[in-house]
Amino acid sequence: MMQELINKANVLVEALPWIRQFYGKTIVIKYGGNAMVEEHLKEGFARDIILMKYIGLNPVVVHGGGPQIGKVLEAMGIETRFEQGMRVTDARTMDVVEMVLGGKVNKEIVNNINKHGGRAVGLTGKDGNLLTARKLEMKTINPETLTPEIIDIGMVGEVAEVNPAIIISLEEAGFIPVIAPVGVDGEGRTYNINADLVAGKIAGALKAEKLILLTDVEGVKDKSGNLLNTIDVADVQRLIDNGTLTGGMIPKVTCCVDAIADGVAKTHIVDGRMEHACLLEIFTDQGVGTAVAKYK
Repeated sequence: MMQELINKANVLVEALPWIRQFYGKTIVIKYGGNAMVEEHLKEGFARDIILMKYIGLNPVVVHGGGPQIGKVLEAMGIETRFEQGMRVTDARTMDVVEMVLGGKVNKEIVNNINKHGGRAVGLTGKDGNLLTARKLEMKTINPETLTPEIIDIGMVGEVAEVNPAIIISLEEAGFIPVIAPVGVDGEGRTYNINADLVAGKIAGALKAEKLILLTDVEGVKDKSGNLLNTIDVADVQRLIDNGTLTGGMIPKVTCCVDAIADGVAKTHIVDGRMEHACLLEIFTDQGVGTAVAKYK
């Protein structure tokens, strides 16, 4: 019994240098995948975020919600179609996306944090002019003419500009911002934006200490299936060219590279299926997942 107590004390002692290093710093976390679905992971995530805030960090949560959107669209009889992994979003679908992301999903996360003793506030990119968006142009090659073409996938956007004033105000007042990835353009048109991209751009605008992308895989693996603990930004293109980075991992790593270019100190791709994944990444000597940063 006494040894168990000593082990717990040792964990706190190991965390002390990291608490000191990151005290007062902003940590942006993209929350998605199974971590948003499995009940024990949802509760654990909420407690972890509160712990960060109480020991002096400033966590900012950006969440996805693709599966939840899919379920509502199916229940409403609205057909879903994807192009290159992106949901084609007409006006009717956009109404559902905004309702699910800005309403149901966002408020559930806020409620989970608040019921465990935190002070969370839900936002979308429309609040305080947080996210200015522009229409995403998706390009493809016509297989018959071998010429480039633009695919219209509707009201899907990308981040044109981030105005972090509302986030900074909430942080200074002791609140935890929880952000749905919905933006608006200069004409008032609403756009659905990939949550990874939103998290990266917000992290860059805040000059965050860390950007953490929670995923449903351990991290980036080499061709033999071994986890890569670190990736230097200078090596990313080589890893793409030699086939180490493939599929959906390419945009995640590219998001990390862009965030670092925008001033984020370090980025991480972490398995959100692991309990306390964020705490293990931030407050332990070895960390978990794959860190993408400038090492050279």
